[in-house]
Amino acid sequence: MSVPFYVSPEQIIKDKADFARKGIARGRSVIVLEYDEGILFVAENPSMALHKISEIYDRIGFAAVGKYNEFENLRVAGVRLADMRGYAYDRSDVTGRSLANAYAQTLGTIFSETPKPYEVEIVVAEVGATEDLDQLYRLSFDGSVADEHGYVAMGGSAEAISAALADAWRTGLTLVQAVKMAVDLLGKFGSEEVRVLTAAQLEVAVLDRNRPRRTFSRISASKMSELIS
Repeated sequence: MSVPFYVSPEQIIKDKADFARKGIARGRSVIVLEYDEGILFVAENPSMALHKISEIYDRIGFAAVGKYNEFENLRVAGVRLADMRGYAYDRSDVTGRSLANAYAQTLGTIFSETPKPYEVEIVVAEVGATEDLDQLYRLSFDGSVADEHGYVAMGGSAEAISAALADAWRTGLTLVQAVKMAVDLLGKFGSEEVRVLTAAQLEVAVLDRNRPRRTFSRISASKMSELIS
């Protein structure tokens, strides 16, 4: 009689985590950082149809790296949850914290109960009435959530970009300064070779606290060319 093959729970969890990290590391990086009038999202993404950056609700944005079909499922679920909560209660009841908690529960359940974890990392950002009320939540493939301050970097070059942001980022950056900083770091650390990224290679959006109600706005390639020139 053969002995059943046994793998310890610790080894299963470790293998799942390693698998997810490798999948995320293959993706191009995304930078999310606060500036004086809101929150900026910058992703290296030449696709015009497959977005890494999206709007979730009035003052809430979403950014992701990893497998597109997986984080797109999460984005759609977040939009539906926000719409239902805002319709059933009040629009002010839809917050970045509540969405981050919902995503954490979903990702944690998928990681622990399914054979294959989601190969994704996401950021839920909410712009406040003032700069000190801005919120950034970073969620990992296993459902862990971190409340970040000032900036977040995700993807294959996240560690190097985060280290550079720790030295370069400061409160009160203008939009032009924040865009140039993010684009320079993506060009420097986003590949094995230093590159000069063009507007056509980037997906950029902002949560602008000065806009009425719906604060999310995409920055066009022509506008980006002006900002980085």
